[in-house]
Amino acid sequence: MKNSCIRSIKHIAYFLLTLLIVTACNKDDYYTDGGLANPHFNGTIMQYLDSKPMEFDTIAQIVRLAGLEETFNTEEFTFFCPRDRDVKELIGDYRNGGANTELYTLNRDTIKTLSDVDSLIWRKYMLRYMFKGKNLLADYPQIDFNVLNIYPGQNYYAYDNSVCNIGVVFNDAVSSDGKSVLKYMGYRQLHICYIPNLSYPDVWIVAKVASSDIQPTNGVVHALDYTSSLFGFNSFEVINDIVESKR
Repeated sequence: MKNSCIRSIKHIAYFLLTLLIVTACNKDDYYTDGGLANPHFNGTIMQYLDSKPMEFDTIAQIVRLAGLEETFNTEEFTFFCPRDRDVKELIGDYRNGGANTELYTLNRDTIKTLSDVDSLIWRKYMLRYMFKGKNLLADYPQIDFNVLNIYPGQNYYAYDNSVCNIGVVFNDAVSSDGKSVLKYMGYRQLHICYIPNLSYPDVWIVAKVASSDIQPTNGVVHALDYTSSLFGFNSFEVINDIVESKR
């Protein structure tokens, strides 16, 4: 009887610890992700970008330059949205890297406005972020980069027929003192992994999602973490296209 009581107490204690850790992790995730905001936006994906000029003003301009405004207003798709800062770093200036450094070195016209870049280049790389249908975080499979044979994520074709592996990382839940760890019980974070060459399907360029499940009327927006991503996933490829277009 005594042993049975002890086991029951242990089970209750473990349950309470699990609940405490998961709750704490959920709170941390909410704080990181901007709070328990309403994920629904009463407008199209294009209108959503326009409503957030501090984050997406440059991206909205590129969408229009790429001739994709109607698509962003009418078609249903999932958009892994790059940040304005990604574009700023891509363009750079003649001293500090980016496309303008290459152009200046080669004595070619540098980029002063977004329209100085060929619209076909903008279109090529924006399509890489667009996937047909509506997919929330919960619609993607789990991915664990340490055991891909068990949790591999899943490959998806973008609008331009490029391939990305998309999956959700289930982080561990860790108590505040670091002594208790519950595997896969922590916050969940969406990742998108661009595959540059299908001949090497295990070579990925990984980008994390900072804010997921934003839901305009015609799709879903997952905003990328600018600290872990480059425009087009591969800025060297984009810069090369820009430089070649300036011949």
